[in-house]
Amino acid sequence: MKLKFNPNLKYQDEAVKSVIDLFEGQNSMLSYFTVSGQQTINSTGQGVGNKIDISASDILENLRKVQKYHKIAPSESLNENHLDFNIEMETGTGKTYVYLKTIFELNKIYGFTKFIIVVPSVAIKEGVYKTIEITKDHFKGLYDNVIYNSFVYDSSKLEQIRNFATDSNIEIMIINIDAFNKSFTDPSKETKANIIHRENDRLSGYKPIELIQETNPIVIIDEPQSVMGGKGEKAVKSLNPLCTLRYSATHKEIQNLIYKLDAVDAYEMNLVKQIEVAGFESQDFHNKSYMKLIETNNKKSPITAKIEIDKLMNGSIKRKTVTVKQGDDLFDISGRRDVYENYIVDEIYCEEGNEYVSFTQKDEILRIGKIFGDMDDLVIKRAQIRKTIEEHFDKELSLNEKGIKVLSLFFIDKVANYRQYDEDGNPIKGPYAKIFEEEYEKVIRKPKYNTLIEKIEHVPVEEVHNGYFSVDKKGKVKDSRETKKGKLRANKDDESTFNLIMRDKEKLLSFDSNLKFIFSHSALKEGWDNPNVFQICTLNETSSTMKKRQEIGRGLRLCVNQDGERIKDNNINILTVMANESYSDFAKKLQSEMENDTGIKFGTIKKTSFAHIIMENKNGKKEAIGSQKSLELFNHFKKMKYINGKGKVQDTLKQAITNNTVEVPEKYESIKEDIVSVAKRQTKHYEIKNASKKQKVKINKQVFLSDDFKEFWDKIKHKTTYSVEFDTDELIEKCCNALKDELNIKPPKLIYTKSGLTIDASGVNYKEGTVKTVYSDEDEIALPNILKFLQNTTSLTRKTIIKILVESETLDQFKKNPTEYMNESSKIIKRVMSSLIVDGVKYSELDDYYSQQLFENEELWGYLNKNIIKSHRSVYDHIIYDSEIEKNFAERLENDDEVELYTKLPGWFKITTPIGGYNPDWAILFNKDGERKMYFVVETKGTKDITQLRPSEQAKIKCGKKHFKALGNDVELEVTNSYEDLKSSIL
Repeated sequence: MKLKFNPNLKYQDEAVKSVIDLFEGQNSMLSYFTVSGQQTINSTGQGVGNKIDISASDILENLRKVQKYHKIAPSESLNENHLDFNIEMETGTGKTYVYLKTIFELNKIYGFTKFIIVVPSVAIKEGVYKTIEITKDHFKGLYDNVIYNSFVYDSSKLEQIRNFATDSNIEIMIINIDAFNKSFTDPSKETKANIIHRENDRLSGYKPIELIQETNPIVIIDEPQSVMGGKGEKAVKSLNPLCTLRYSATHKEIQNLIYKLDAVDAYEMNLVKQIEVAGFESQDFHNKSYMKLIETNNKKSPITAKIEIDKLMNGSIKRKTVTVKQGDDLFDISGRRDVYENYIVDEIYCEEGNEYVSFTQKDEILRIGKIFGDMDDLVIKRAQIRKTIEEHFDKELSLNEKGIKVLSLFFIDKVANYRQYDEDGNPIKGPYAKIFEEEYEKVIRKPKYNTLIEKIEHVPVEEVHNGYFSVDKKGKVKDSRETKKGKLRANKDDESTFNLIMRDKEKLLSFDSNLKFIFSHSALKEGWDNPNVFQICTLNETSSTMKKRQEIGRGLRLCVNQDGERIKDNNINILTVMANESYSDFAKKLQSEMENDTGIKFGTIKKTSFAHIIMENKNGKKEAIGSQKSLELFNHFKKMKYINGKGKVQDTLKQAITNNTVEVPEKYESIKEDIVSVAKRQTKHYEIKNASKKQKVKINKQVFLSDDFKEFWDKIKHKTTYSVEFDTDELIEKCCNALKDELNIKPPKLIYTKSGLTIDASGVNYKEGTVKTVYSDEDEIALPNILKFLQNTTSLTRKTIIKILVESETLDQFKKNPTEYMNESSKIIKRVMSSLIVDGVKYSELDDYYSQQLFENEELWGYLNKNIIKSHRSVYDHIIYDSEIEKNFAERLENDDEVELYTKLPGWFKITTPIGGYNPDWAILFNKDGERKMYFVVETKGTKDITQLRPSEQAKIKCGKKHFKALGNDVELEVTNSYEDLKSSIL
């Protein structure tokens, strides 16, 4: 099959036109056959070069027109000696096609003939050359069979350089920056291969670089953020370019931006696949010392590290990120969990790319991304592989009939995990290959895939998957080399790998090829993609140097059918990323990378955000307002508190946009709509709290200073103390029964979740979707000291605990998930203890009490129509409610003439109980027929039947009743689920 290209995509044509329009007014060079200066550069003929005959001021004027059209902040000036222009295009939108089409347009309109494409790596070089190859017929058809030559620079074929300089047709040279990135300060450091800077007899004594320089080539830089670092800037200038066109999705530096199609634009315009992320997380696996190093920090003393651990909090274990320094003990930080004993932080090392934390008495070395103490790594990898195969087959069921072949890509960081060699050097399957084949055979046998198996049951499983890896001189596959910071070090072995996969790009898309599942080393993180990659699975053994944007970039391009036609259907173009983390973590990291790599600041207005807006000046001419006026608007937004000092959007701006009340300086009123439009894009997906409804809650002095309230408060203000008596035998019996009835411990699980991502100006957002258990770990686990644990959490004697555990006959469940068993049994025992304690608790009044003045010390805020209502009978002028039940209850209190006064009891009003502090909801004074005063403390619940409440709630309410009874002031504690029920039961 052959890929087809659409020459009429508007966004691509506009990217091409942005370059063409820079040279408006330029005469065509088609009649020129000599380089600048008419210099003969070899004995066989004259060189043919590019030449500009318009001034720098003309180009600057053209540049500003282009920027105005594309709503880009205008350039203030232009360096006429270095004409550099930036074109920003998101991965997967056809960047390579665009600059190739730009070459042909520049030749057609202005006669420019010499072009050099500079790339940062072997992978991108091969990708560009492959694109030139498969678009040859396409461009010849568009441009009247134009003659052109393209080649990849090879130091052993210097005659290509001669032809490049002397041929009058279009010449396109593709060159890796390493081929001419020489040492400009010390020539002795040049490599033998870097001969482009050396005189050569085959070129009549000229250096290859000199022939190139004389042609004034237009230099196209693919991924300039990787090319221009270090000596790259000097190397590119050494080519003597007419101008440089820098194409990337992630520019680090902007010279003169002329076109912008960023990640947000691409997703909103449906130019790339939509993304969904499937994540895997272990659940209830807390039986080992789980640790994951998040980051290290040496910016201030002492040096610290953030480590994710399993921490005991309020009787439950939760995965939390904690900050540690040298000498900190994870045993104490974890809530004194035995599994963290002797984990005392020894060294925190902060070198970028080599960060680690070590411990004084342990061998574990924590590195970024490497996890200790979680579910077995191969278990997670097996689940990832299985779900990837299932997702693949699910898509095949619907897409095969549409002529669309589905591909899945697995990234691994060790070739040995996929392919190994025996003692005789014969290739054998690595663990991932074995797992893949086992799971493939299981999955394909599911009944729902019957229609698929009929077509592929004759295809051996070995033919549906393969790996693309570097090969050494002996023909063995090997890992591609990477620097500590994750940059690829290309070599000849890698080059053969990329040649292979690039040649197979179209073959892979055809049903004629059985290969559908591709395993590759992380070296494929750049330069290669395939439109029909629908699943990407990251099987990284430890920390991954590959970024999320690089991962998804391999499959973002819209898919094609068997006729090579691009398919534009959002229901089809969905890329599923099988991540080895939760989808929420993936989304956060993806957003962070997009901000760092592309300069996009989600939910942020920049100082230049308004610079492109067109406004009529004093002379009646319409032009972009520019950076200075944009800064004025930025400062105005800051003054209005629409944004903070860094430009981050605030609630006030969101509300002003919602209410159409955005204020702009008077002189900008004519462009207010455009200003608001810029701001509005940054507030998408934000939940807006109505700032105009924000209300401070104040004391209602009429009620607060009344004699009735003082009298009421005197009745309930006193604190109490309690004593407890209970029977040990009864405790043991009840604990045994409760453990038998309630314990149902299950092995730890691996949870699979899938969520769709949306990308817009406000950020990378997600919605929770599929959740299912894909694995349950029933392996035998080392058993911790349960007696010590229960003694610490319940304060019962060792003898009592042993008796409870043995007589409950539940210890077989302890082996399934020890930590879960200990936590759950502790909760049950403490709950039974609480019940017995409550039955045997006795309260007595103390001299200590809650002062009425405490009401005046509170500063409360709420939002009208959100969580507060106005009040006339309460101690406060507004009531803050936590639920609809409370809201309805407060409204009835306000409208009932028999209510003398009431208050929602503040959080500091607590009754001490054996199971923690208890804060009732309401204190109410009823006045029956103007004669009888009745005092109540009321708890509003979803039910008035106390037995339907949680045991801890039941126990606290029972203690509360005993507390008020001990005060002896005719105050009763009532539980109700409605105001009507309260009134009918007490009056």
